[in-house]
Amino acid sequence: MASTQDVNMDGSLAGCEAFGSRTTMLSVHSEEETAMLPITVGGSKPSGRRGAGAARGTVRVNLGVDEDDNGNENLVECGVVSAEAGGWTELMGAFRLRTEPRSAAIYVHGAPAGVDVKVMDLRVFQTDRKARFRQLRDKTDKARKRDVVLKLGAATGAASVRVVQMDSAFPFGTCINTTVIQNPAFVDFFTNHMDWAVFENELKWYHTEAQQGQLNYRDADALLDFCDRLGKRARGHCIFWSADGAVQQWVKNLDRDQLRSAVQSRIQGLVSRYAGRFPHYDVNNEMLHGRFFRDRLGDEDVPAFMFKEVARLDPDAALFVNDYNVECANDPNATPDKYAEQVAWLQSCGAVVRGIGLQGHVSNPVGEVVCGALDRLAATGVPIWFTELDVCEPDVGLRAQDLEVVLREAYAHPAPSTRQARRSSISRRSGRRTRAEASTAMGTSSSGASMADTSWRLLPRRGSRCSRPSPWRKGTTPLSSWIWPTPD
Repeated sequence: MASTQDVNMDGSLAGCEAFGSRTTMLSVHSEEETAMLPITVGGSKPSGRRGAGAARGTVRVNLGVDEDDNGNENLVECGVVSAEAGGWTELMGAFRLRTEPRSAAIYVHGAPAGVDVKVMDLRVFQTDRKARFRQLRDKTDKARKRDVVLKLGAATGAASVRVVQMDSAFPFGTCINTTVIQNPAFVDFFTNHMDWAVFENELKWYHTEAQQGQLNYRDADALLDFCDRLGKRARGHCIFWSADGAVQQWVKNLDRDQLRSAVQSRIQGLVSRYAGRFPHYDVNNEMLHGRFFRDRLGDEDVPAFMFKEVARLDPDAALFVNDYNVECANDPNATPDKYAEQVAWLQSCGAVVRGIGLQGHVSNPVGEVVCGALDRLAATGVPIWFTELDVCEPDVGLRAQDLEVVLREAYAHPAPSTRQARRSSISRRSGRRTRAEASTAMGTSSSGASMADTSWRLLPRRGSRCSRPSPWRKGTTPLSSWIWPTPD
């Protein structure tokens, strides 16, 4: 067919209580066409051809709900994917219901004109977070706990064993700036609960060189000295920011040769100044969403050049890609597949990528969606960090539940190495390092161990980057489907 087709399902969601145990499922299956559906039924994923070099198209699934007596339909985005022609692409997403709708219609749309979209196994069902958390307990134990073996020797009498936590191997961090470090309450909380910090703006190019040639590292120096005094590590965020809106005007005014020289000077000046002091650098922030340096320099390899130059000047620093919406399933520009492909491309150009940063600006998180993104990125073999974490949910109770979803999924997954939250950033590695002390009448023995910790605290962040919350309230509902676009 020569136009985009909407799959419209009219039905009722009555009985779909928020956060309950009942599941409401809506499903639609594609037409029988064996040439186009080389699938195996019975729970396995559909298999199929993926056209080499085939064009991609954005496919969206929305839920239309009647909310008033006039039948005015409110369209809620459920999920979006960048689908390849000639093969199946999995789509997962989530939305939140704040009131119980009387009826609902599902729309699958967005493919380019002239492209048919085949949909298989479209399901909308209610989440059961408590059940998911129970599943994560065993997964957490495997990922985060280790056995401790104590050899006490030929001791006589009863032995006394004491386990003392020495430091956190699942570190937490926070965003800091020159204002909050003057607040004694903040400093006390930061000192007692945080292991890492990230500067809010003070290391960004538009801050350190707002006017061409007028360098200002005073604020960054003050923050780094603050962290050093307290024994806290800081992430270098960021050397460049690829989004056009984050580039200062004088940089935009440069011609190609001038811009290339300015890029080189920025790397040389910042990295040489702080060599050995920042364990991490976000080299060119948000490359899935911005192309300023690539477009203005007319060079697709500029990001790889940036990575290699920073590594040359500070070889001990771990260099990161860093982006947002990757774990949300709501942004066709930032799918886990595209992020993994970006890492592979940088590596093919000779860049050493030692970290994948997830900014964690989430809304309506569903554990399975977050886990699916982590699974895909884990296949790269590169450590994953939640470099930021915030939830744009105005209801404080729901916000706490949303944060817990992300925290538990990341903590239970073996791939992520750290989490940092915005205004209370979060970092993570693998449990907590402890010292186990065994005392007997005959002597003392010690052994190291990694033990799970499931307690955390977060501060809310203002001005979250995530999209505006949808006007729903009661529950969070995942959506799962497989999409096959086929050009005529």
